[in-house]
Amino acid sequence: MMSDYADLTALADALIDGRRLTREDDLSFLIDCPLDGLCREADRLRAHFIGDTVELCSIINGRSGRCSEDCRYCAQSSHYHTDCKTYAFLDEDTIVAEARANQKEHVGRFSIVTSGRALSGDEFNRALSAYRRMHEELSIELCASHGFLTEEQFRKLKAAGVTRYHDNIETSRRFFPEICTTHTFDQKLETIRAAKRAGLEVCSGGIIGLGETFEDRIDMALTLAELEIRSIPINVLMAIPGTPLEAMPPLSEDEILRTFALFRFIVPEAHIRLAGGRRLMEKDGIRAFCSGASAALTGNMLTTCGATIRSDMAMLAAMGRDTTPHYR
Repeated sequence: MMSDYADLTALADALIDGRRLTREDDLSFLIDCPLDGLCREADRLRAHFIGDTVELCSIINGRSGRCSEDCRYCAQSSHYHTDCKTYAFLDEDTIVAEARANQKEHVGRFSIVTSGRALSGDEFNRALSAYRRMHEELSIELCASHGFLTEEQFRKLKAAGVTRYHDNIETSRRFFPEICTTHTFDQKLETIRAAKRAGLEVCSGGIIGLGETFEDRIDMALTLAELEIRSIPINVLMAIPGTPLEAMPPLSEDEILRTFALFRFIVPEAHIRLAGGRRLMEKDGIRAFCSGASAALTGNMLTTCGATIRSDMAMLAAMGRDTTPHYR
């Protein structure tokens, strides 16, 4: 078991030299080793594998509420009674204008996110039209998040200009049935594989603070490593009134930082993305960027409220990080 900073340094050196942690390793040291040393070495791994580049992305909620799925953390589920706004798929001009505004502020990637099990029919065709227009008129990279699509739909998204598909696995295989019963962990994995077969990059991570253990978080990271995911958003639960998890106590910042650091050790080449729940951390999560994080969801949407594009860029610039987008 790793028990001191020197051991963590040796392990980080081994990861830099090509070693990778697997299910065959005893990874319990990630749970109880000194946090300062773990975060310091995670930051060194970030610097080696990613450098000082920070990938910023933003989203628009393209369709909200009335979701058939019963994810216990989600305000948009029709199974619960929350203050969530509900509306059908947004008009194309609104979506394109938001993408244009994000490009003007030098955000690297932009995604339409929709509620529901899957986007289909006329609404899927409207999404394709919006993606085509953004691809033609803008340079910002395009992502999509529309639930359980088919491989044919993924190919249509790619043809429309989308380069990355987002589908979180949410947690470990063991804990998944505790947070959702209307679809399975394996359905998540098959969706990810179908998107990859269609030639799309995949962004996939999850939520911490649902009641899972650190062992569950390690298992989630190992699954993402096995899937060769290179963009991993980590959301921190903001308990929403009206959902089954409304009384869940918030995580401490130390627990959040340990999670980011262990993900960097297990998936060292990936962009580990600070996503929802940043309000639980001091100064919009600045310490996470010294604990393995190398990307962020930015803007004033969903649970990222509190940080803005400009405040994120100012914070990161002061840290010596480069947020320059790599447009096509």
